[in-house]
Amino acid sequence: MTLSSVAAQVMWNRLISIVEEQAQALVRTAFSTSVREAGDLSAGVYDAQGRMLAQAVTGTPGHVNAMADAVAHFIRCIGRDTMAEGDVYITNDPWEGTGHLHDFTMVTPVFHGDKLVSFFACTAHVVDVGGRGFGADAHSVYEEGLHIPIMRFADRGTVDQTLLRIVRSNVREPDQLVGDLYALASCNQIGVQRLNDMMAEFALSDLAEIAGFILDNSRTATLARIAALPRTTATGEMTVDGFDTPITLCATVTVEDQRIITDFTGTSGVDPKGINCPLVYAKAYACYALKVAIAPDIPNNHASLEPFEVTAPADTIVNAVHPAPVALRHIVGHFVPDVVFNAFDQIVPGVVPAEGAGCLCNFQVSLRPAPGAAEARRAEVLTFNSGGSGARPGLDGLNATAFPSGVMTMPVEATEHAGPVIIWRKELRPGSGGAGAARGGLGQVMEVGALPGHEFDLQAMFDRGAHPARGRRGGTDGAPTVITREDGTPMRVKGKQFVPEGGRVQMAFPGGGGYGPASDRPLSAIQRDVARGYITPADAQRDYGLTQAQIDAAEELDP
Repeated sequence: MTLSSVAAQVMWNRLISIVEEQAQALVRTAFSTSVREAGDLSAGVYDAQGRMLAQAVTGTPGHVNAMADAVAHFIRCIGRDTMAEGDVYITNDPWEGTGHLHDFTMVTPVFHGDKLVSFFACTAHVVDVGGRGFGADAHSVYEEGLHIPIMRFADRGTVDQTLLRIVRSNVREPDQLVGDLYALASCNQIGVQRLNDMMAEFALSDLAEIAGFILDNSRTATLARIAALPRTTATGEMTVDGFDTPITLCATVTVEDQRIITDFTGTSGVDPKGINCPLVYAKAYACYALKVAIAPDIPNNHASLEPFEVTAPADTIVNAVHPAPVALRHIVGHFVPDVVFNAFDQIVPGVVPAEGAGCLCNFQVSLRPAPGAAEARRAEVLTFNSGGSGARPGLDGLNATAFPSGVMTMPVEATEHAGPVIIWRKELRPGSGGAGAARGGLGQVMEVGALPGHEFDLQAMFDRGAHPARGRRGGTDGAPTVITREDGTPMRVKGKQFVPEGGRVQMAFPGGGGYGPASDRPLSAIQRDVARGYITPADAQRDYGLTQAQIDAAEELDP
């Protein structure tokens, strides 16, 4: 049959709704709070060749853009001719999946009749995979946990129980992890059922024609956006904290007739600790940065990503090869958009935002009974939190918002429900956003402890301690990350650190940089910020030059 453009568009929209239902099924059935509460997942549908046709809105660009390359690895490793209805495939390979062992990817082939017509894939971050635990302390990937190569999770509908016994024997939270694996498989099955229903409804024997419509239109639209850009090259650089020594990220962006090349030559080498980033994850965020800059309204799929090419020398921190430790690959990966934006701002000024907090402000609490405690238990509690995003041209940065990852900040109730943790304080951090014509987004302040009878290790996964987010085009820097014990003793922004029973950790997460000169910010916007508590009266005087009378008037406003 030959599809009309209207029918093809209807089916395209239907595919997007199917993968969104797929993602929501994972949210509803997952055991890990990282999936259920933060949305650290992805879901997508692929054609028979393994090309991504549609992705769920729910999820992260790091997962979905890395997963766009992963399905081809599954096809190669499993073998198309060995695939059967009821099969489900699995891996957490950092280099053939989405960048570290804590992400499990499941792929399910779709058969319509006896014909292989499609694949569904999904990824979720799990709380524990064994090893040293989620943190940067390992010196190789072998220390970071259990590695599952690409293999069958289910063979013609029968789950591999030997695999599950191996998993259970190597992780701290076996019920939680195995529950997540079944949730991943189930969400793919939802996609399989809905796609077969759609194909029957529209009398489709395969997806070749609709795939061609989706990919051709997406490619044409993306190339048109690239054609409108100047043909030039620019280089951006930034420095972030790293583990023991600072890291330099360098990206050279070159606009050609039908592609944009991003080259990371000049970037720091592999770090001894687990903050290294496989190329697949760096590529995911480099493509994402350029796509949101020039083509944010074009659906994300194989063809709309294809014109964005990414290269990096092997053994740089954005192209770490096996067996480099990569547990916290997101820290470096989440800074990739900012360094790409720093280059792109020189090519097309006035489009991209100022630098933001970048990486998520995550930490994991490993709780255990304190010496002599009678009633206490072990638990692993991972919580997702965010600093502020960078100010945008004409718009303030978003407060406590995870950009570029897009995951949600976890509520206190969900964190405390996961284990014997107490969140004593969680609120916005006044004055943390950089000043400017548009103000940077605010970070958060948190204070964390444990229930009586517990001591814990805090796995800090922060950055921006010594290198805060920089403002753009005259805007000032955001506030840096600060982490201390309750008595003011400084703690490191990365690594496992012991906290005794009764101890607390106080954290101030970074703000985003401002955009444009502070002198261009309207008085009404400054006064509104004072009224809402986003900036203090002292900030208003120092950064914006407000008089006491103007501050007094601001404090009388209804926020």
